[in-house]
Amino acid sequence: MITPNPVTICTHARAPLFGRVVDGEMVLNAYGTIVREEWFRSAEIRAEIELFPDEFVVMPNHIHGIVWIVTTDDMVGATGRSPLQRAHGHAPLPPHGPAPRSLGSFIAGFKSAVTKRINARRGTPGACVWQRNYYEHIIRNDGALNAIRRYIIDNPLRWHLDRYNPDATGPDPQARDLWRMLQTDAHPRPADRPRRGAAPLRPYYDPAPRPENTPDDQEDRP
Repeated sequence: MITPNPVTICTHARAPLFGRVVDGEMVLNAYGTIVREEWFRSAEIRAEIELFPDEFVVMPNHIHGIVWIVTTDDMVGATGRSPLQRAHGHAPLPPHGPAPRSLGSFIAGFKSAVTKRINARRGTPGACVWQRNYYEHIIRNDGALNAIRRYIIDNPLRWHLDRYNPDATGPDPQARDLWRMLQTDAHPRPADRPRRGAAPLRPYYDPAPRPENTPDDQEDRP
């Protein structure tokens, strides 16, 4: 099984660390290049992760991406957790940190790798690069998947309306309407729920008509 998870991660204090938007295009600086390199390096070292170039964007102070998590029968448990271990023969201890082979594990490793490289480059050991949390959502249908892909691709073009842009000229209706779509998708009506045997979501970009609208409104939302 393969599951798409859109994520948004912001820099610490929303600092514009990764470059700037010029004429609707994102121009990465050295730190932004590190972010992009480490994002796709993750798929090379994690067998459970699939990532695609048209599903990721680095912005001045945040990133958007879709993380495809592959689960197979040989993985440990539904979430990838190893069995609980006992402490001196007593009750099992809960695992520490994110579960292995999970979205949380991927994000933690990615953020750590980027932080180490950026701090080494700028000579600031131990300094924060990222904010603590991140936004993620499980996509349940192709309509939401294609809308999020389009939102990611269009992000630099819509920087002047981005909620993470301190100089935004106004709210972004595309982001607002995508957020509403995701909220509806999170609580589908019985008639809208996927039928047994429905076709799985596809992890490849299939150009579709541009949605009229597409998230914005909360910490780490698209």
